[in-house]
Amino acid sequence: MSESFGPGVSTTSLPAFGFESTLADQVPGVTMPWQGAYAPDPRVLILNDGLARSLALDPASLATAEGAGVLSGSIPPAETDTVAMAYAGHQFGSFQPLLGDGRALLLGELRDDRGRRVDLHLKGSGATPFSRGGDGRAVVAAMLREYLISEAMHALHIPTTRSLAVVTTGEQVVREGGPQPGAVLARVASSHLRVGTFEFAARREGLAQTLADYAIARHYPELAERAPEDRYLAFFEAVVDAQASLVAQWMSVGFVHGVMNTDNTTISGETIDYGPCAFLDAYDPATVFSSIDHGGRYAYGNQPAVLGWNLARFGETLLPLVNSTPDLAITALTGVLDTYGDRYRQHYSAAMAAKLGLGDDAVDAVLVDDLHRLLTDHRADWTLAFRALADNLRGHSSPFDSLVLPDASSTWLNRWRTAVSARGQDFSSIADAMDRVNPAYIPRNHLVDAALQAATNGDLVPFERLLDVVTSPYDRREDRSDYALPAPENFSAGFQTFCGT
Repeated sequence: MSESFGPGVSTTSLPAFGFESTLADQVPGVTMPWQGAYAPDPRVLILNDGLARSLALDPASLATAEGAGVLSGSIPPAETDTVAMAYAGHQFGSFQPLLGDGRALLLGELRDDRGRRVDLHLKGSGATPFSRGGDGRAVVAAMLREYLISEAMHALHIPTTRSLAVVTTGEQVVREGGPQPGAVLARVASSHLRVGTFEFAARREGLAQTLADYAIARHYPELAERAPEDRYLAFFEAVVDAQASLVAQWMSVGFVHGVMNTDNTTISGETIDYGPCAFLDAYDPATVFSSIDHGGRYAYGNQPAVLGWNLARFGETLLPLVNSTPDLAITALTGVLDTYGDRYRQHYSAAMAAKLGLGDDAVDAVLVDDLHRLLTDHRADWTLAFRALADNLRGHSSPFDSLVLPDASSTWLNRWRTAVSARGQDFSSIADAMDRVNPAYIPRNHLVDAALQAATNGDLVPFERLLDVVTSPYDRREDRSDYALPAPENFSAGFQTFCGT
């Protein structure tokens, strides 16, 4: 006899996921078996068919009542026990010894079409032992925000968690401003191991090494055969470089994460937890969107330094693994951490060289710094500026002139064009190459806001149109011209984003 989980829903017709549970099996100290909350009427609101197929999942099965039940956390999958993950973390610089999945569950692990192990993880599936008084729920707008922006980041070739589905739960969730429709996000990541996971493990005897060996085998298997005296330092170096590359890519597209706590810093080097995130319109390093970042700790321009601080906290968790003599361990880890600044600058320089049409040449740091100052002084749109520079190479000066006054920009433009000329290629082909790395479309804040408001009210069309645009970010089309425009001034002033909890 099948167990019933709601009207017309039973375990006899559950989709076949083929889950594994290596984290729970091999590192049991960082997970706790837990079941998602009951959802009275789970329905798939949006489904990423292509991602589903890449995981050998049938989109039609996922869209059924049974599939929606599993993706909401309301129905347990047949293959594994769902678990909530434990972690600690520094939140706005203050250490919290126990955080964990307060509104999330790890459904299980799958293999993608390239043979890589990934997590399928829920967000908004109800309270867990780590909820700290919260309801564990999420609302449609917040979950669609993560779906939209994570898929946009993927289209921009930036390492990120992916979004498989948003499922409505059939209940209302009370948030500031009143009740809103409840929803759960199903997301995919190469893992959900974070700096905060290691901060949790480091305070429990024997767990840090078990976790480190698991993380190395899963994310950096080339290090697994190294001797212990080399393995963990090399692991730290690999994470430092992955994160330096990631934040450089964030900076290159004007992405503001908004809440760069250590529990939101992955070991894999993927972007995770799209809460109060947003993209720049007017270029300003001091830009803060998050409603909870009162001191500007996670402002756009602070992101590289904050990431370095987070990596220092990660290094601290590895001290006893790197060397049993504390002074020697500190010296070794500090030596690697001291390379972070150069690694970040190299990654950012490479990104800016491509954005400015300088190919693989070393970009002049002064040229880039002077561009930053021009854009800041004129509050120029970061995304439009690089497309306008490509147009300048094609002989169309007006797009960039509309962002930065010619009297202010002429000297810089002459220096830049001289550097581009030194490549010995025709300007038109260089401009085309610039357009292949500089997006025409990003998830502009006013468009995201409007689409999420419409979706909350039951109209998903604006969201679907915006999703279609931002997942083809480089293909400029005339019928999408409105999606490339910055927000009106009356929108941008005081615009804030929220975590959704």
